[in-house]
Parts: sequence; structure tokens; C-alpha cells
Amino acid sequence: MRIRPAAPADLPLLQDIERAAGEPFRTLGMTEIADDEPPALDLLERFRKAGHVWIAEADGEESEGGADADRPVAYLIGEPVDGAFHIEQVSVHPDAAHRGVGRALIAYAADRARDQGLTGLTLTTFTEVPWNAPYYERIGFRPLTDPELTPGLRKIRATEAEHGLDRWPRVCMHRAVT
Repeated sequence: MRIRPAAPADLPLLQDIERAAGEPFRTLGMTEIADDEPPALDLLERFRKAGHVWIAEADGEESEGGADADRPVAYLIGEPVDGAFHIEQVSVHPDAAHRGVGRALIAYAADRARDQGLTGLTLTTFTEVPWNAPYYERIGFRPLTDPELTPGLRKIRATEAEHGLDRWPRVCMHRAVT
């Protein structure tokens, strides 16, 4: 696997990854999440221009499900928020799941955050989805209590609530970068 900054030509492929990564939510009765549109190309381009879109490519041979080698199989986008790098989205195509791809992208983001003088990683996620909060706890994130939420994280949570994401329990999480 190789991680690299996204190029403009990658952005439509990231939308495809997002659609595929949303499908497993159907099994949990979260069809609204599965049917949610991926980030718009202009939003992805904004993150890309800021240097905050990274993709993981399958290396070498063809991966399961027929994905071409060197084709993006996962991506991560984010931006600095209140002294930490906030992971807005990390998505892995189901054909590449359970191989450490998401973990590698998060480690890459942590290295970039450290290089930028940021103190940690933050994200918001569903608490009851096995590949969300429980997964992030296994890789070193901890839930933040309400008093620990920074103004930027409060704003992010408010926006998520406006979009109806609070229909399912959510949490803000943090992991220090060392």
C-alpha cells in the first residue's frame, strides 16, 4: 500500500469509494447514511488545495473485487481545528477493508499533524457502529467529555446535528500525536 496526496483526477474516485464505504451501514438500518451523497468535488478540491487529502493505493497485484493496482482504495480528508488535525472523513472501500488501510491513513495524518505543530487528532463518529467509535478506541482515540469540546468541535457537532446525524448516537474523539 502506498499513501500519497490526492491529485485532481483522483477526486471522482474518492466519491466512488465513499459510496461503496457507505453500503455496510444498510446492514445496521442506517439507510440514510448509506444513501448520503459523497463530498462534492468542490469541497474535495478545497481540502486537496490545502494539502489535506491523502489516498491509499493498492500496491502491486490486483486486489479483491477486481480493483486495479495503484488505484485509490481509501482516503482521508481533514483540517486543523483548535490546535488539532480534525479528521473530517476517512473511508475505505469494502474490498480493501480489514487490512490496516484506515489505520495507515490515520497514522499518516498524525505524522502530518505533528509536522505542522498540531498536538492531536480529533474526529466525530457514531458510537454504536463497530467500525466507528469502537474501532477508533482500539487505535488510541478516546471519547471527549462535553467540557473538553473546543469551540471548533462544538461548531462541527452543531453542523452534524443540523444534517440529522444525531439521529444515531455520536461522539467526539481525540488522540494525541507524539
